[in-house]
Amino acid sequence: MSVTVRVPAKVNVQLAVGAARADGFHDLANVFLAVGLYDEVTVTPADGLRVTCEGPDAGQVPLDRTNLAARAAIALAERYGRTPDVHLHIAKDIPVAGGMAGGSADGAGALLACDALWGTGATRDELLEICAELGSDVPFSLVGGAALGTGRGEKLTALEVGGTFHWVFAMAERGLSTPSVFREFDRLAQGRDIPEPVASRHLLDALAEGDPDALAATVSNDLQPAALSLFPELADTLAAGHAAGALATLVSGSGPTTAFLARDTAAAAKIAEALRTSGTCRSVRVAAGPAPGATVVGDRP
Repeated sequence: MSVTVRVPAKVNVQLAVGAARADGFHDLANVFLAVGLYDEVTVTPADGLRVTCEGPDAGQVPLDRTNLAARAAIALAERYGRTPDVHLHIAKDIPVAGGMAGGSADGAGALLACDALWGTGATRDELLEICAELGSDVPFSLVGGAALGTGRGEKLTALEVGGTFHWVFAMAERGLSTPSVFREFDRLAQGRDIPEPVASRHLLDALAEGDPDALAATVSNDLQPAALSLFPELADTLAAGHAAGALATLVSGSGPTTAFLARDTAAAAKIAEALRTSGTCRSVRVAAGPAPGATVVGDRP
């Protein structure tokens, strides 16, 4: 049999970053919102561990054991005394190296799919524990919706969302590595006192009320200056979205995908068309959030 799991992308509506810790990570106040762009991970029994991938920029996805989907299968197998003899097929629709947690989504998707295929009986807490071992964003990919991530982002508190938020995402001509963006954040922060990261009460209220204007006034990303330092052309994309009427513009996570909050579906379509013709980005996608987390969408004998 095979099991297919669908997993959403995310946008960080707030990303507050603390000073570098002794272990090299940073404490975060990371407000995640899952949005309706999805990868699908299909797991099938096989003679050994194999990863394949299709979709936009699939050629950039590693197909060895460094892939988060492969690492998830290995981690679950080790915990339950199995061998990870599965074929993992990833159908990608989340941008690769775009700051929207596509790799993390694949890890969460593979974990849930292998759990269902093998019938391990793992609890939600056990799956989240494995997710946290795999990476800071992987737990949220499993949970979806909206959540505040603390620690390095892996400790989640679910958040109430009172409505639908409409987004436009512009994909850049090249990727940015998350570690390099954090290194640039550290470089830019030298000599400054960095406050403890705290979630904005006004932003959490805006999410709970479903108010796009209030959310627009409070979105923030402490990694944005670092991303713009490494990829200055992103400023042109942000400016194009602002000129087209976006309520808020920001770099998504570590970038280089840029995110634009729209008032409604019609406004999102207008912003998307303006960005497509602006010459400042490679492609444009429209999506709304919140979206559900990793979900089994198909299994067959």
